[in-house]
Amino acid sequence: MGGPPCSGDYRATPEDFRVEECLGFSPEGEGEHLWLWVEKRDLTTLELARRLARACEVSLRDIGYSGMKDRVAVTRQWLSVHLPGRAAPQDLVSRLAETPVTLLEQVRHPRKLKRGVHRANRFTLRLTGEVVRDPAVEERWQWLCEHGVPNYFGPQRFGPAGRNLVKARAVLARGWRKRDDREGMLLSTARSYLFNTLLARRLAAGNWASPLPGELLILDGTASQFLAEIVDDELRGRAQRLDVHPSGVLWGSGRLASQAEAAAVEGQLPVDEPALCDGLQRAGVRMARRALRVRLGAPSLRRHEDALILDFELPRGAFATSVLRELMAHSSL
Repeated sequence: MGGPPCSGDYRATPEDFRVEECLGFSPEGEGEHLWLWVEKRDLTTLELARRLARACEVSLRDIGYSGMKDRVAVTRQWLSVHLPGRAAPQDLVSRLAETPVTLLEQVRHPRKLKRGVHRANRFTLRLTGEVVRDPAVEERWQWLCEHGVPNYFGPQRFGPAGRNLVKARAVLARGWRKRDDREGMLLSTARSYLFNTLLARRLAAGNWASPLPGELLILDGTASQFLAEIVDDELRGRAQRLDVHPSGVLWGSGRLASQAEAAAVEGQLPVDEPALCDGLQRAGVRMARRALRVRLGAPSLRRHEDALILDFELPRGAFATSVLRELMAHSSL
């Protein structure tokens, strides 16, 4: 993809980073839970949930949401409020008016909105700085569109200056307890770091997008997995067409699902990071899988005045910052 990317900026203002949640289904129109389609600006999802609980006079546990959206951004997402047998406050809009939140739609549904049920997120990003004048940026973009994006967990998972990882190491070293990590973020941080380490090794070896013998492959756009005991030309062709993706382990208790060459690569993690791997196993979190790459959905790049505008869709759990790190240099990427 050419030489090192030029520097650039992608969050000069929250309006430069727009995210819209793609739920993949519609609320049914009746039920005990009021689902709200909202737009927030410069606000975390958790703080939005707290403010919504106060506005509706319910407990925070009565609020549901599918994904944690960026703070320094303008984002649209669904939240649910458990209101059995009663309507939402008539002045809900005015109660939220003092916050950077706009209520766009209200509809009922029988069930609470659960974490991770949305299908994807749609991004519109505005890039400024030297990257706009980088003659290779279109080439990089086209390469990502054709070959996929390394599915790194983004830097926001690790906190400012990686402090979440420092905390995770300390908590796992002494034995993870729920009271030390109510939301499980430190467990997630440790697993994300190990996955990123594995992905970086596969990239360095040049096989991050190519199936290995014994690899678990993930069908594009689904959670379906199958074991590639033999890697033949047909399977390599499906990987080149982005029909299937190699996967990496999210470490925890249990046995590696991969075999042969793929298992040998993943089995190096507890050798290199014994404290993290052992701590995750003792915490009881189960092993899982994550695709090593993702396809950009409906991608486009256009120039507008002194900026580049990117539009693309990513499956839930994938990070837009992992796309940006392939296009430009920034201190936060």
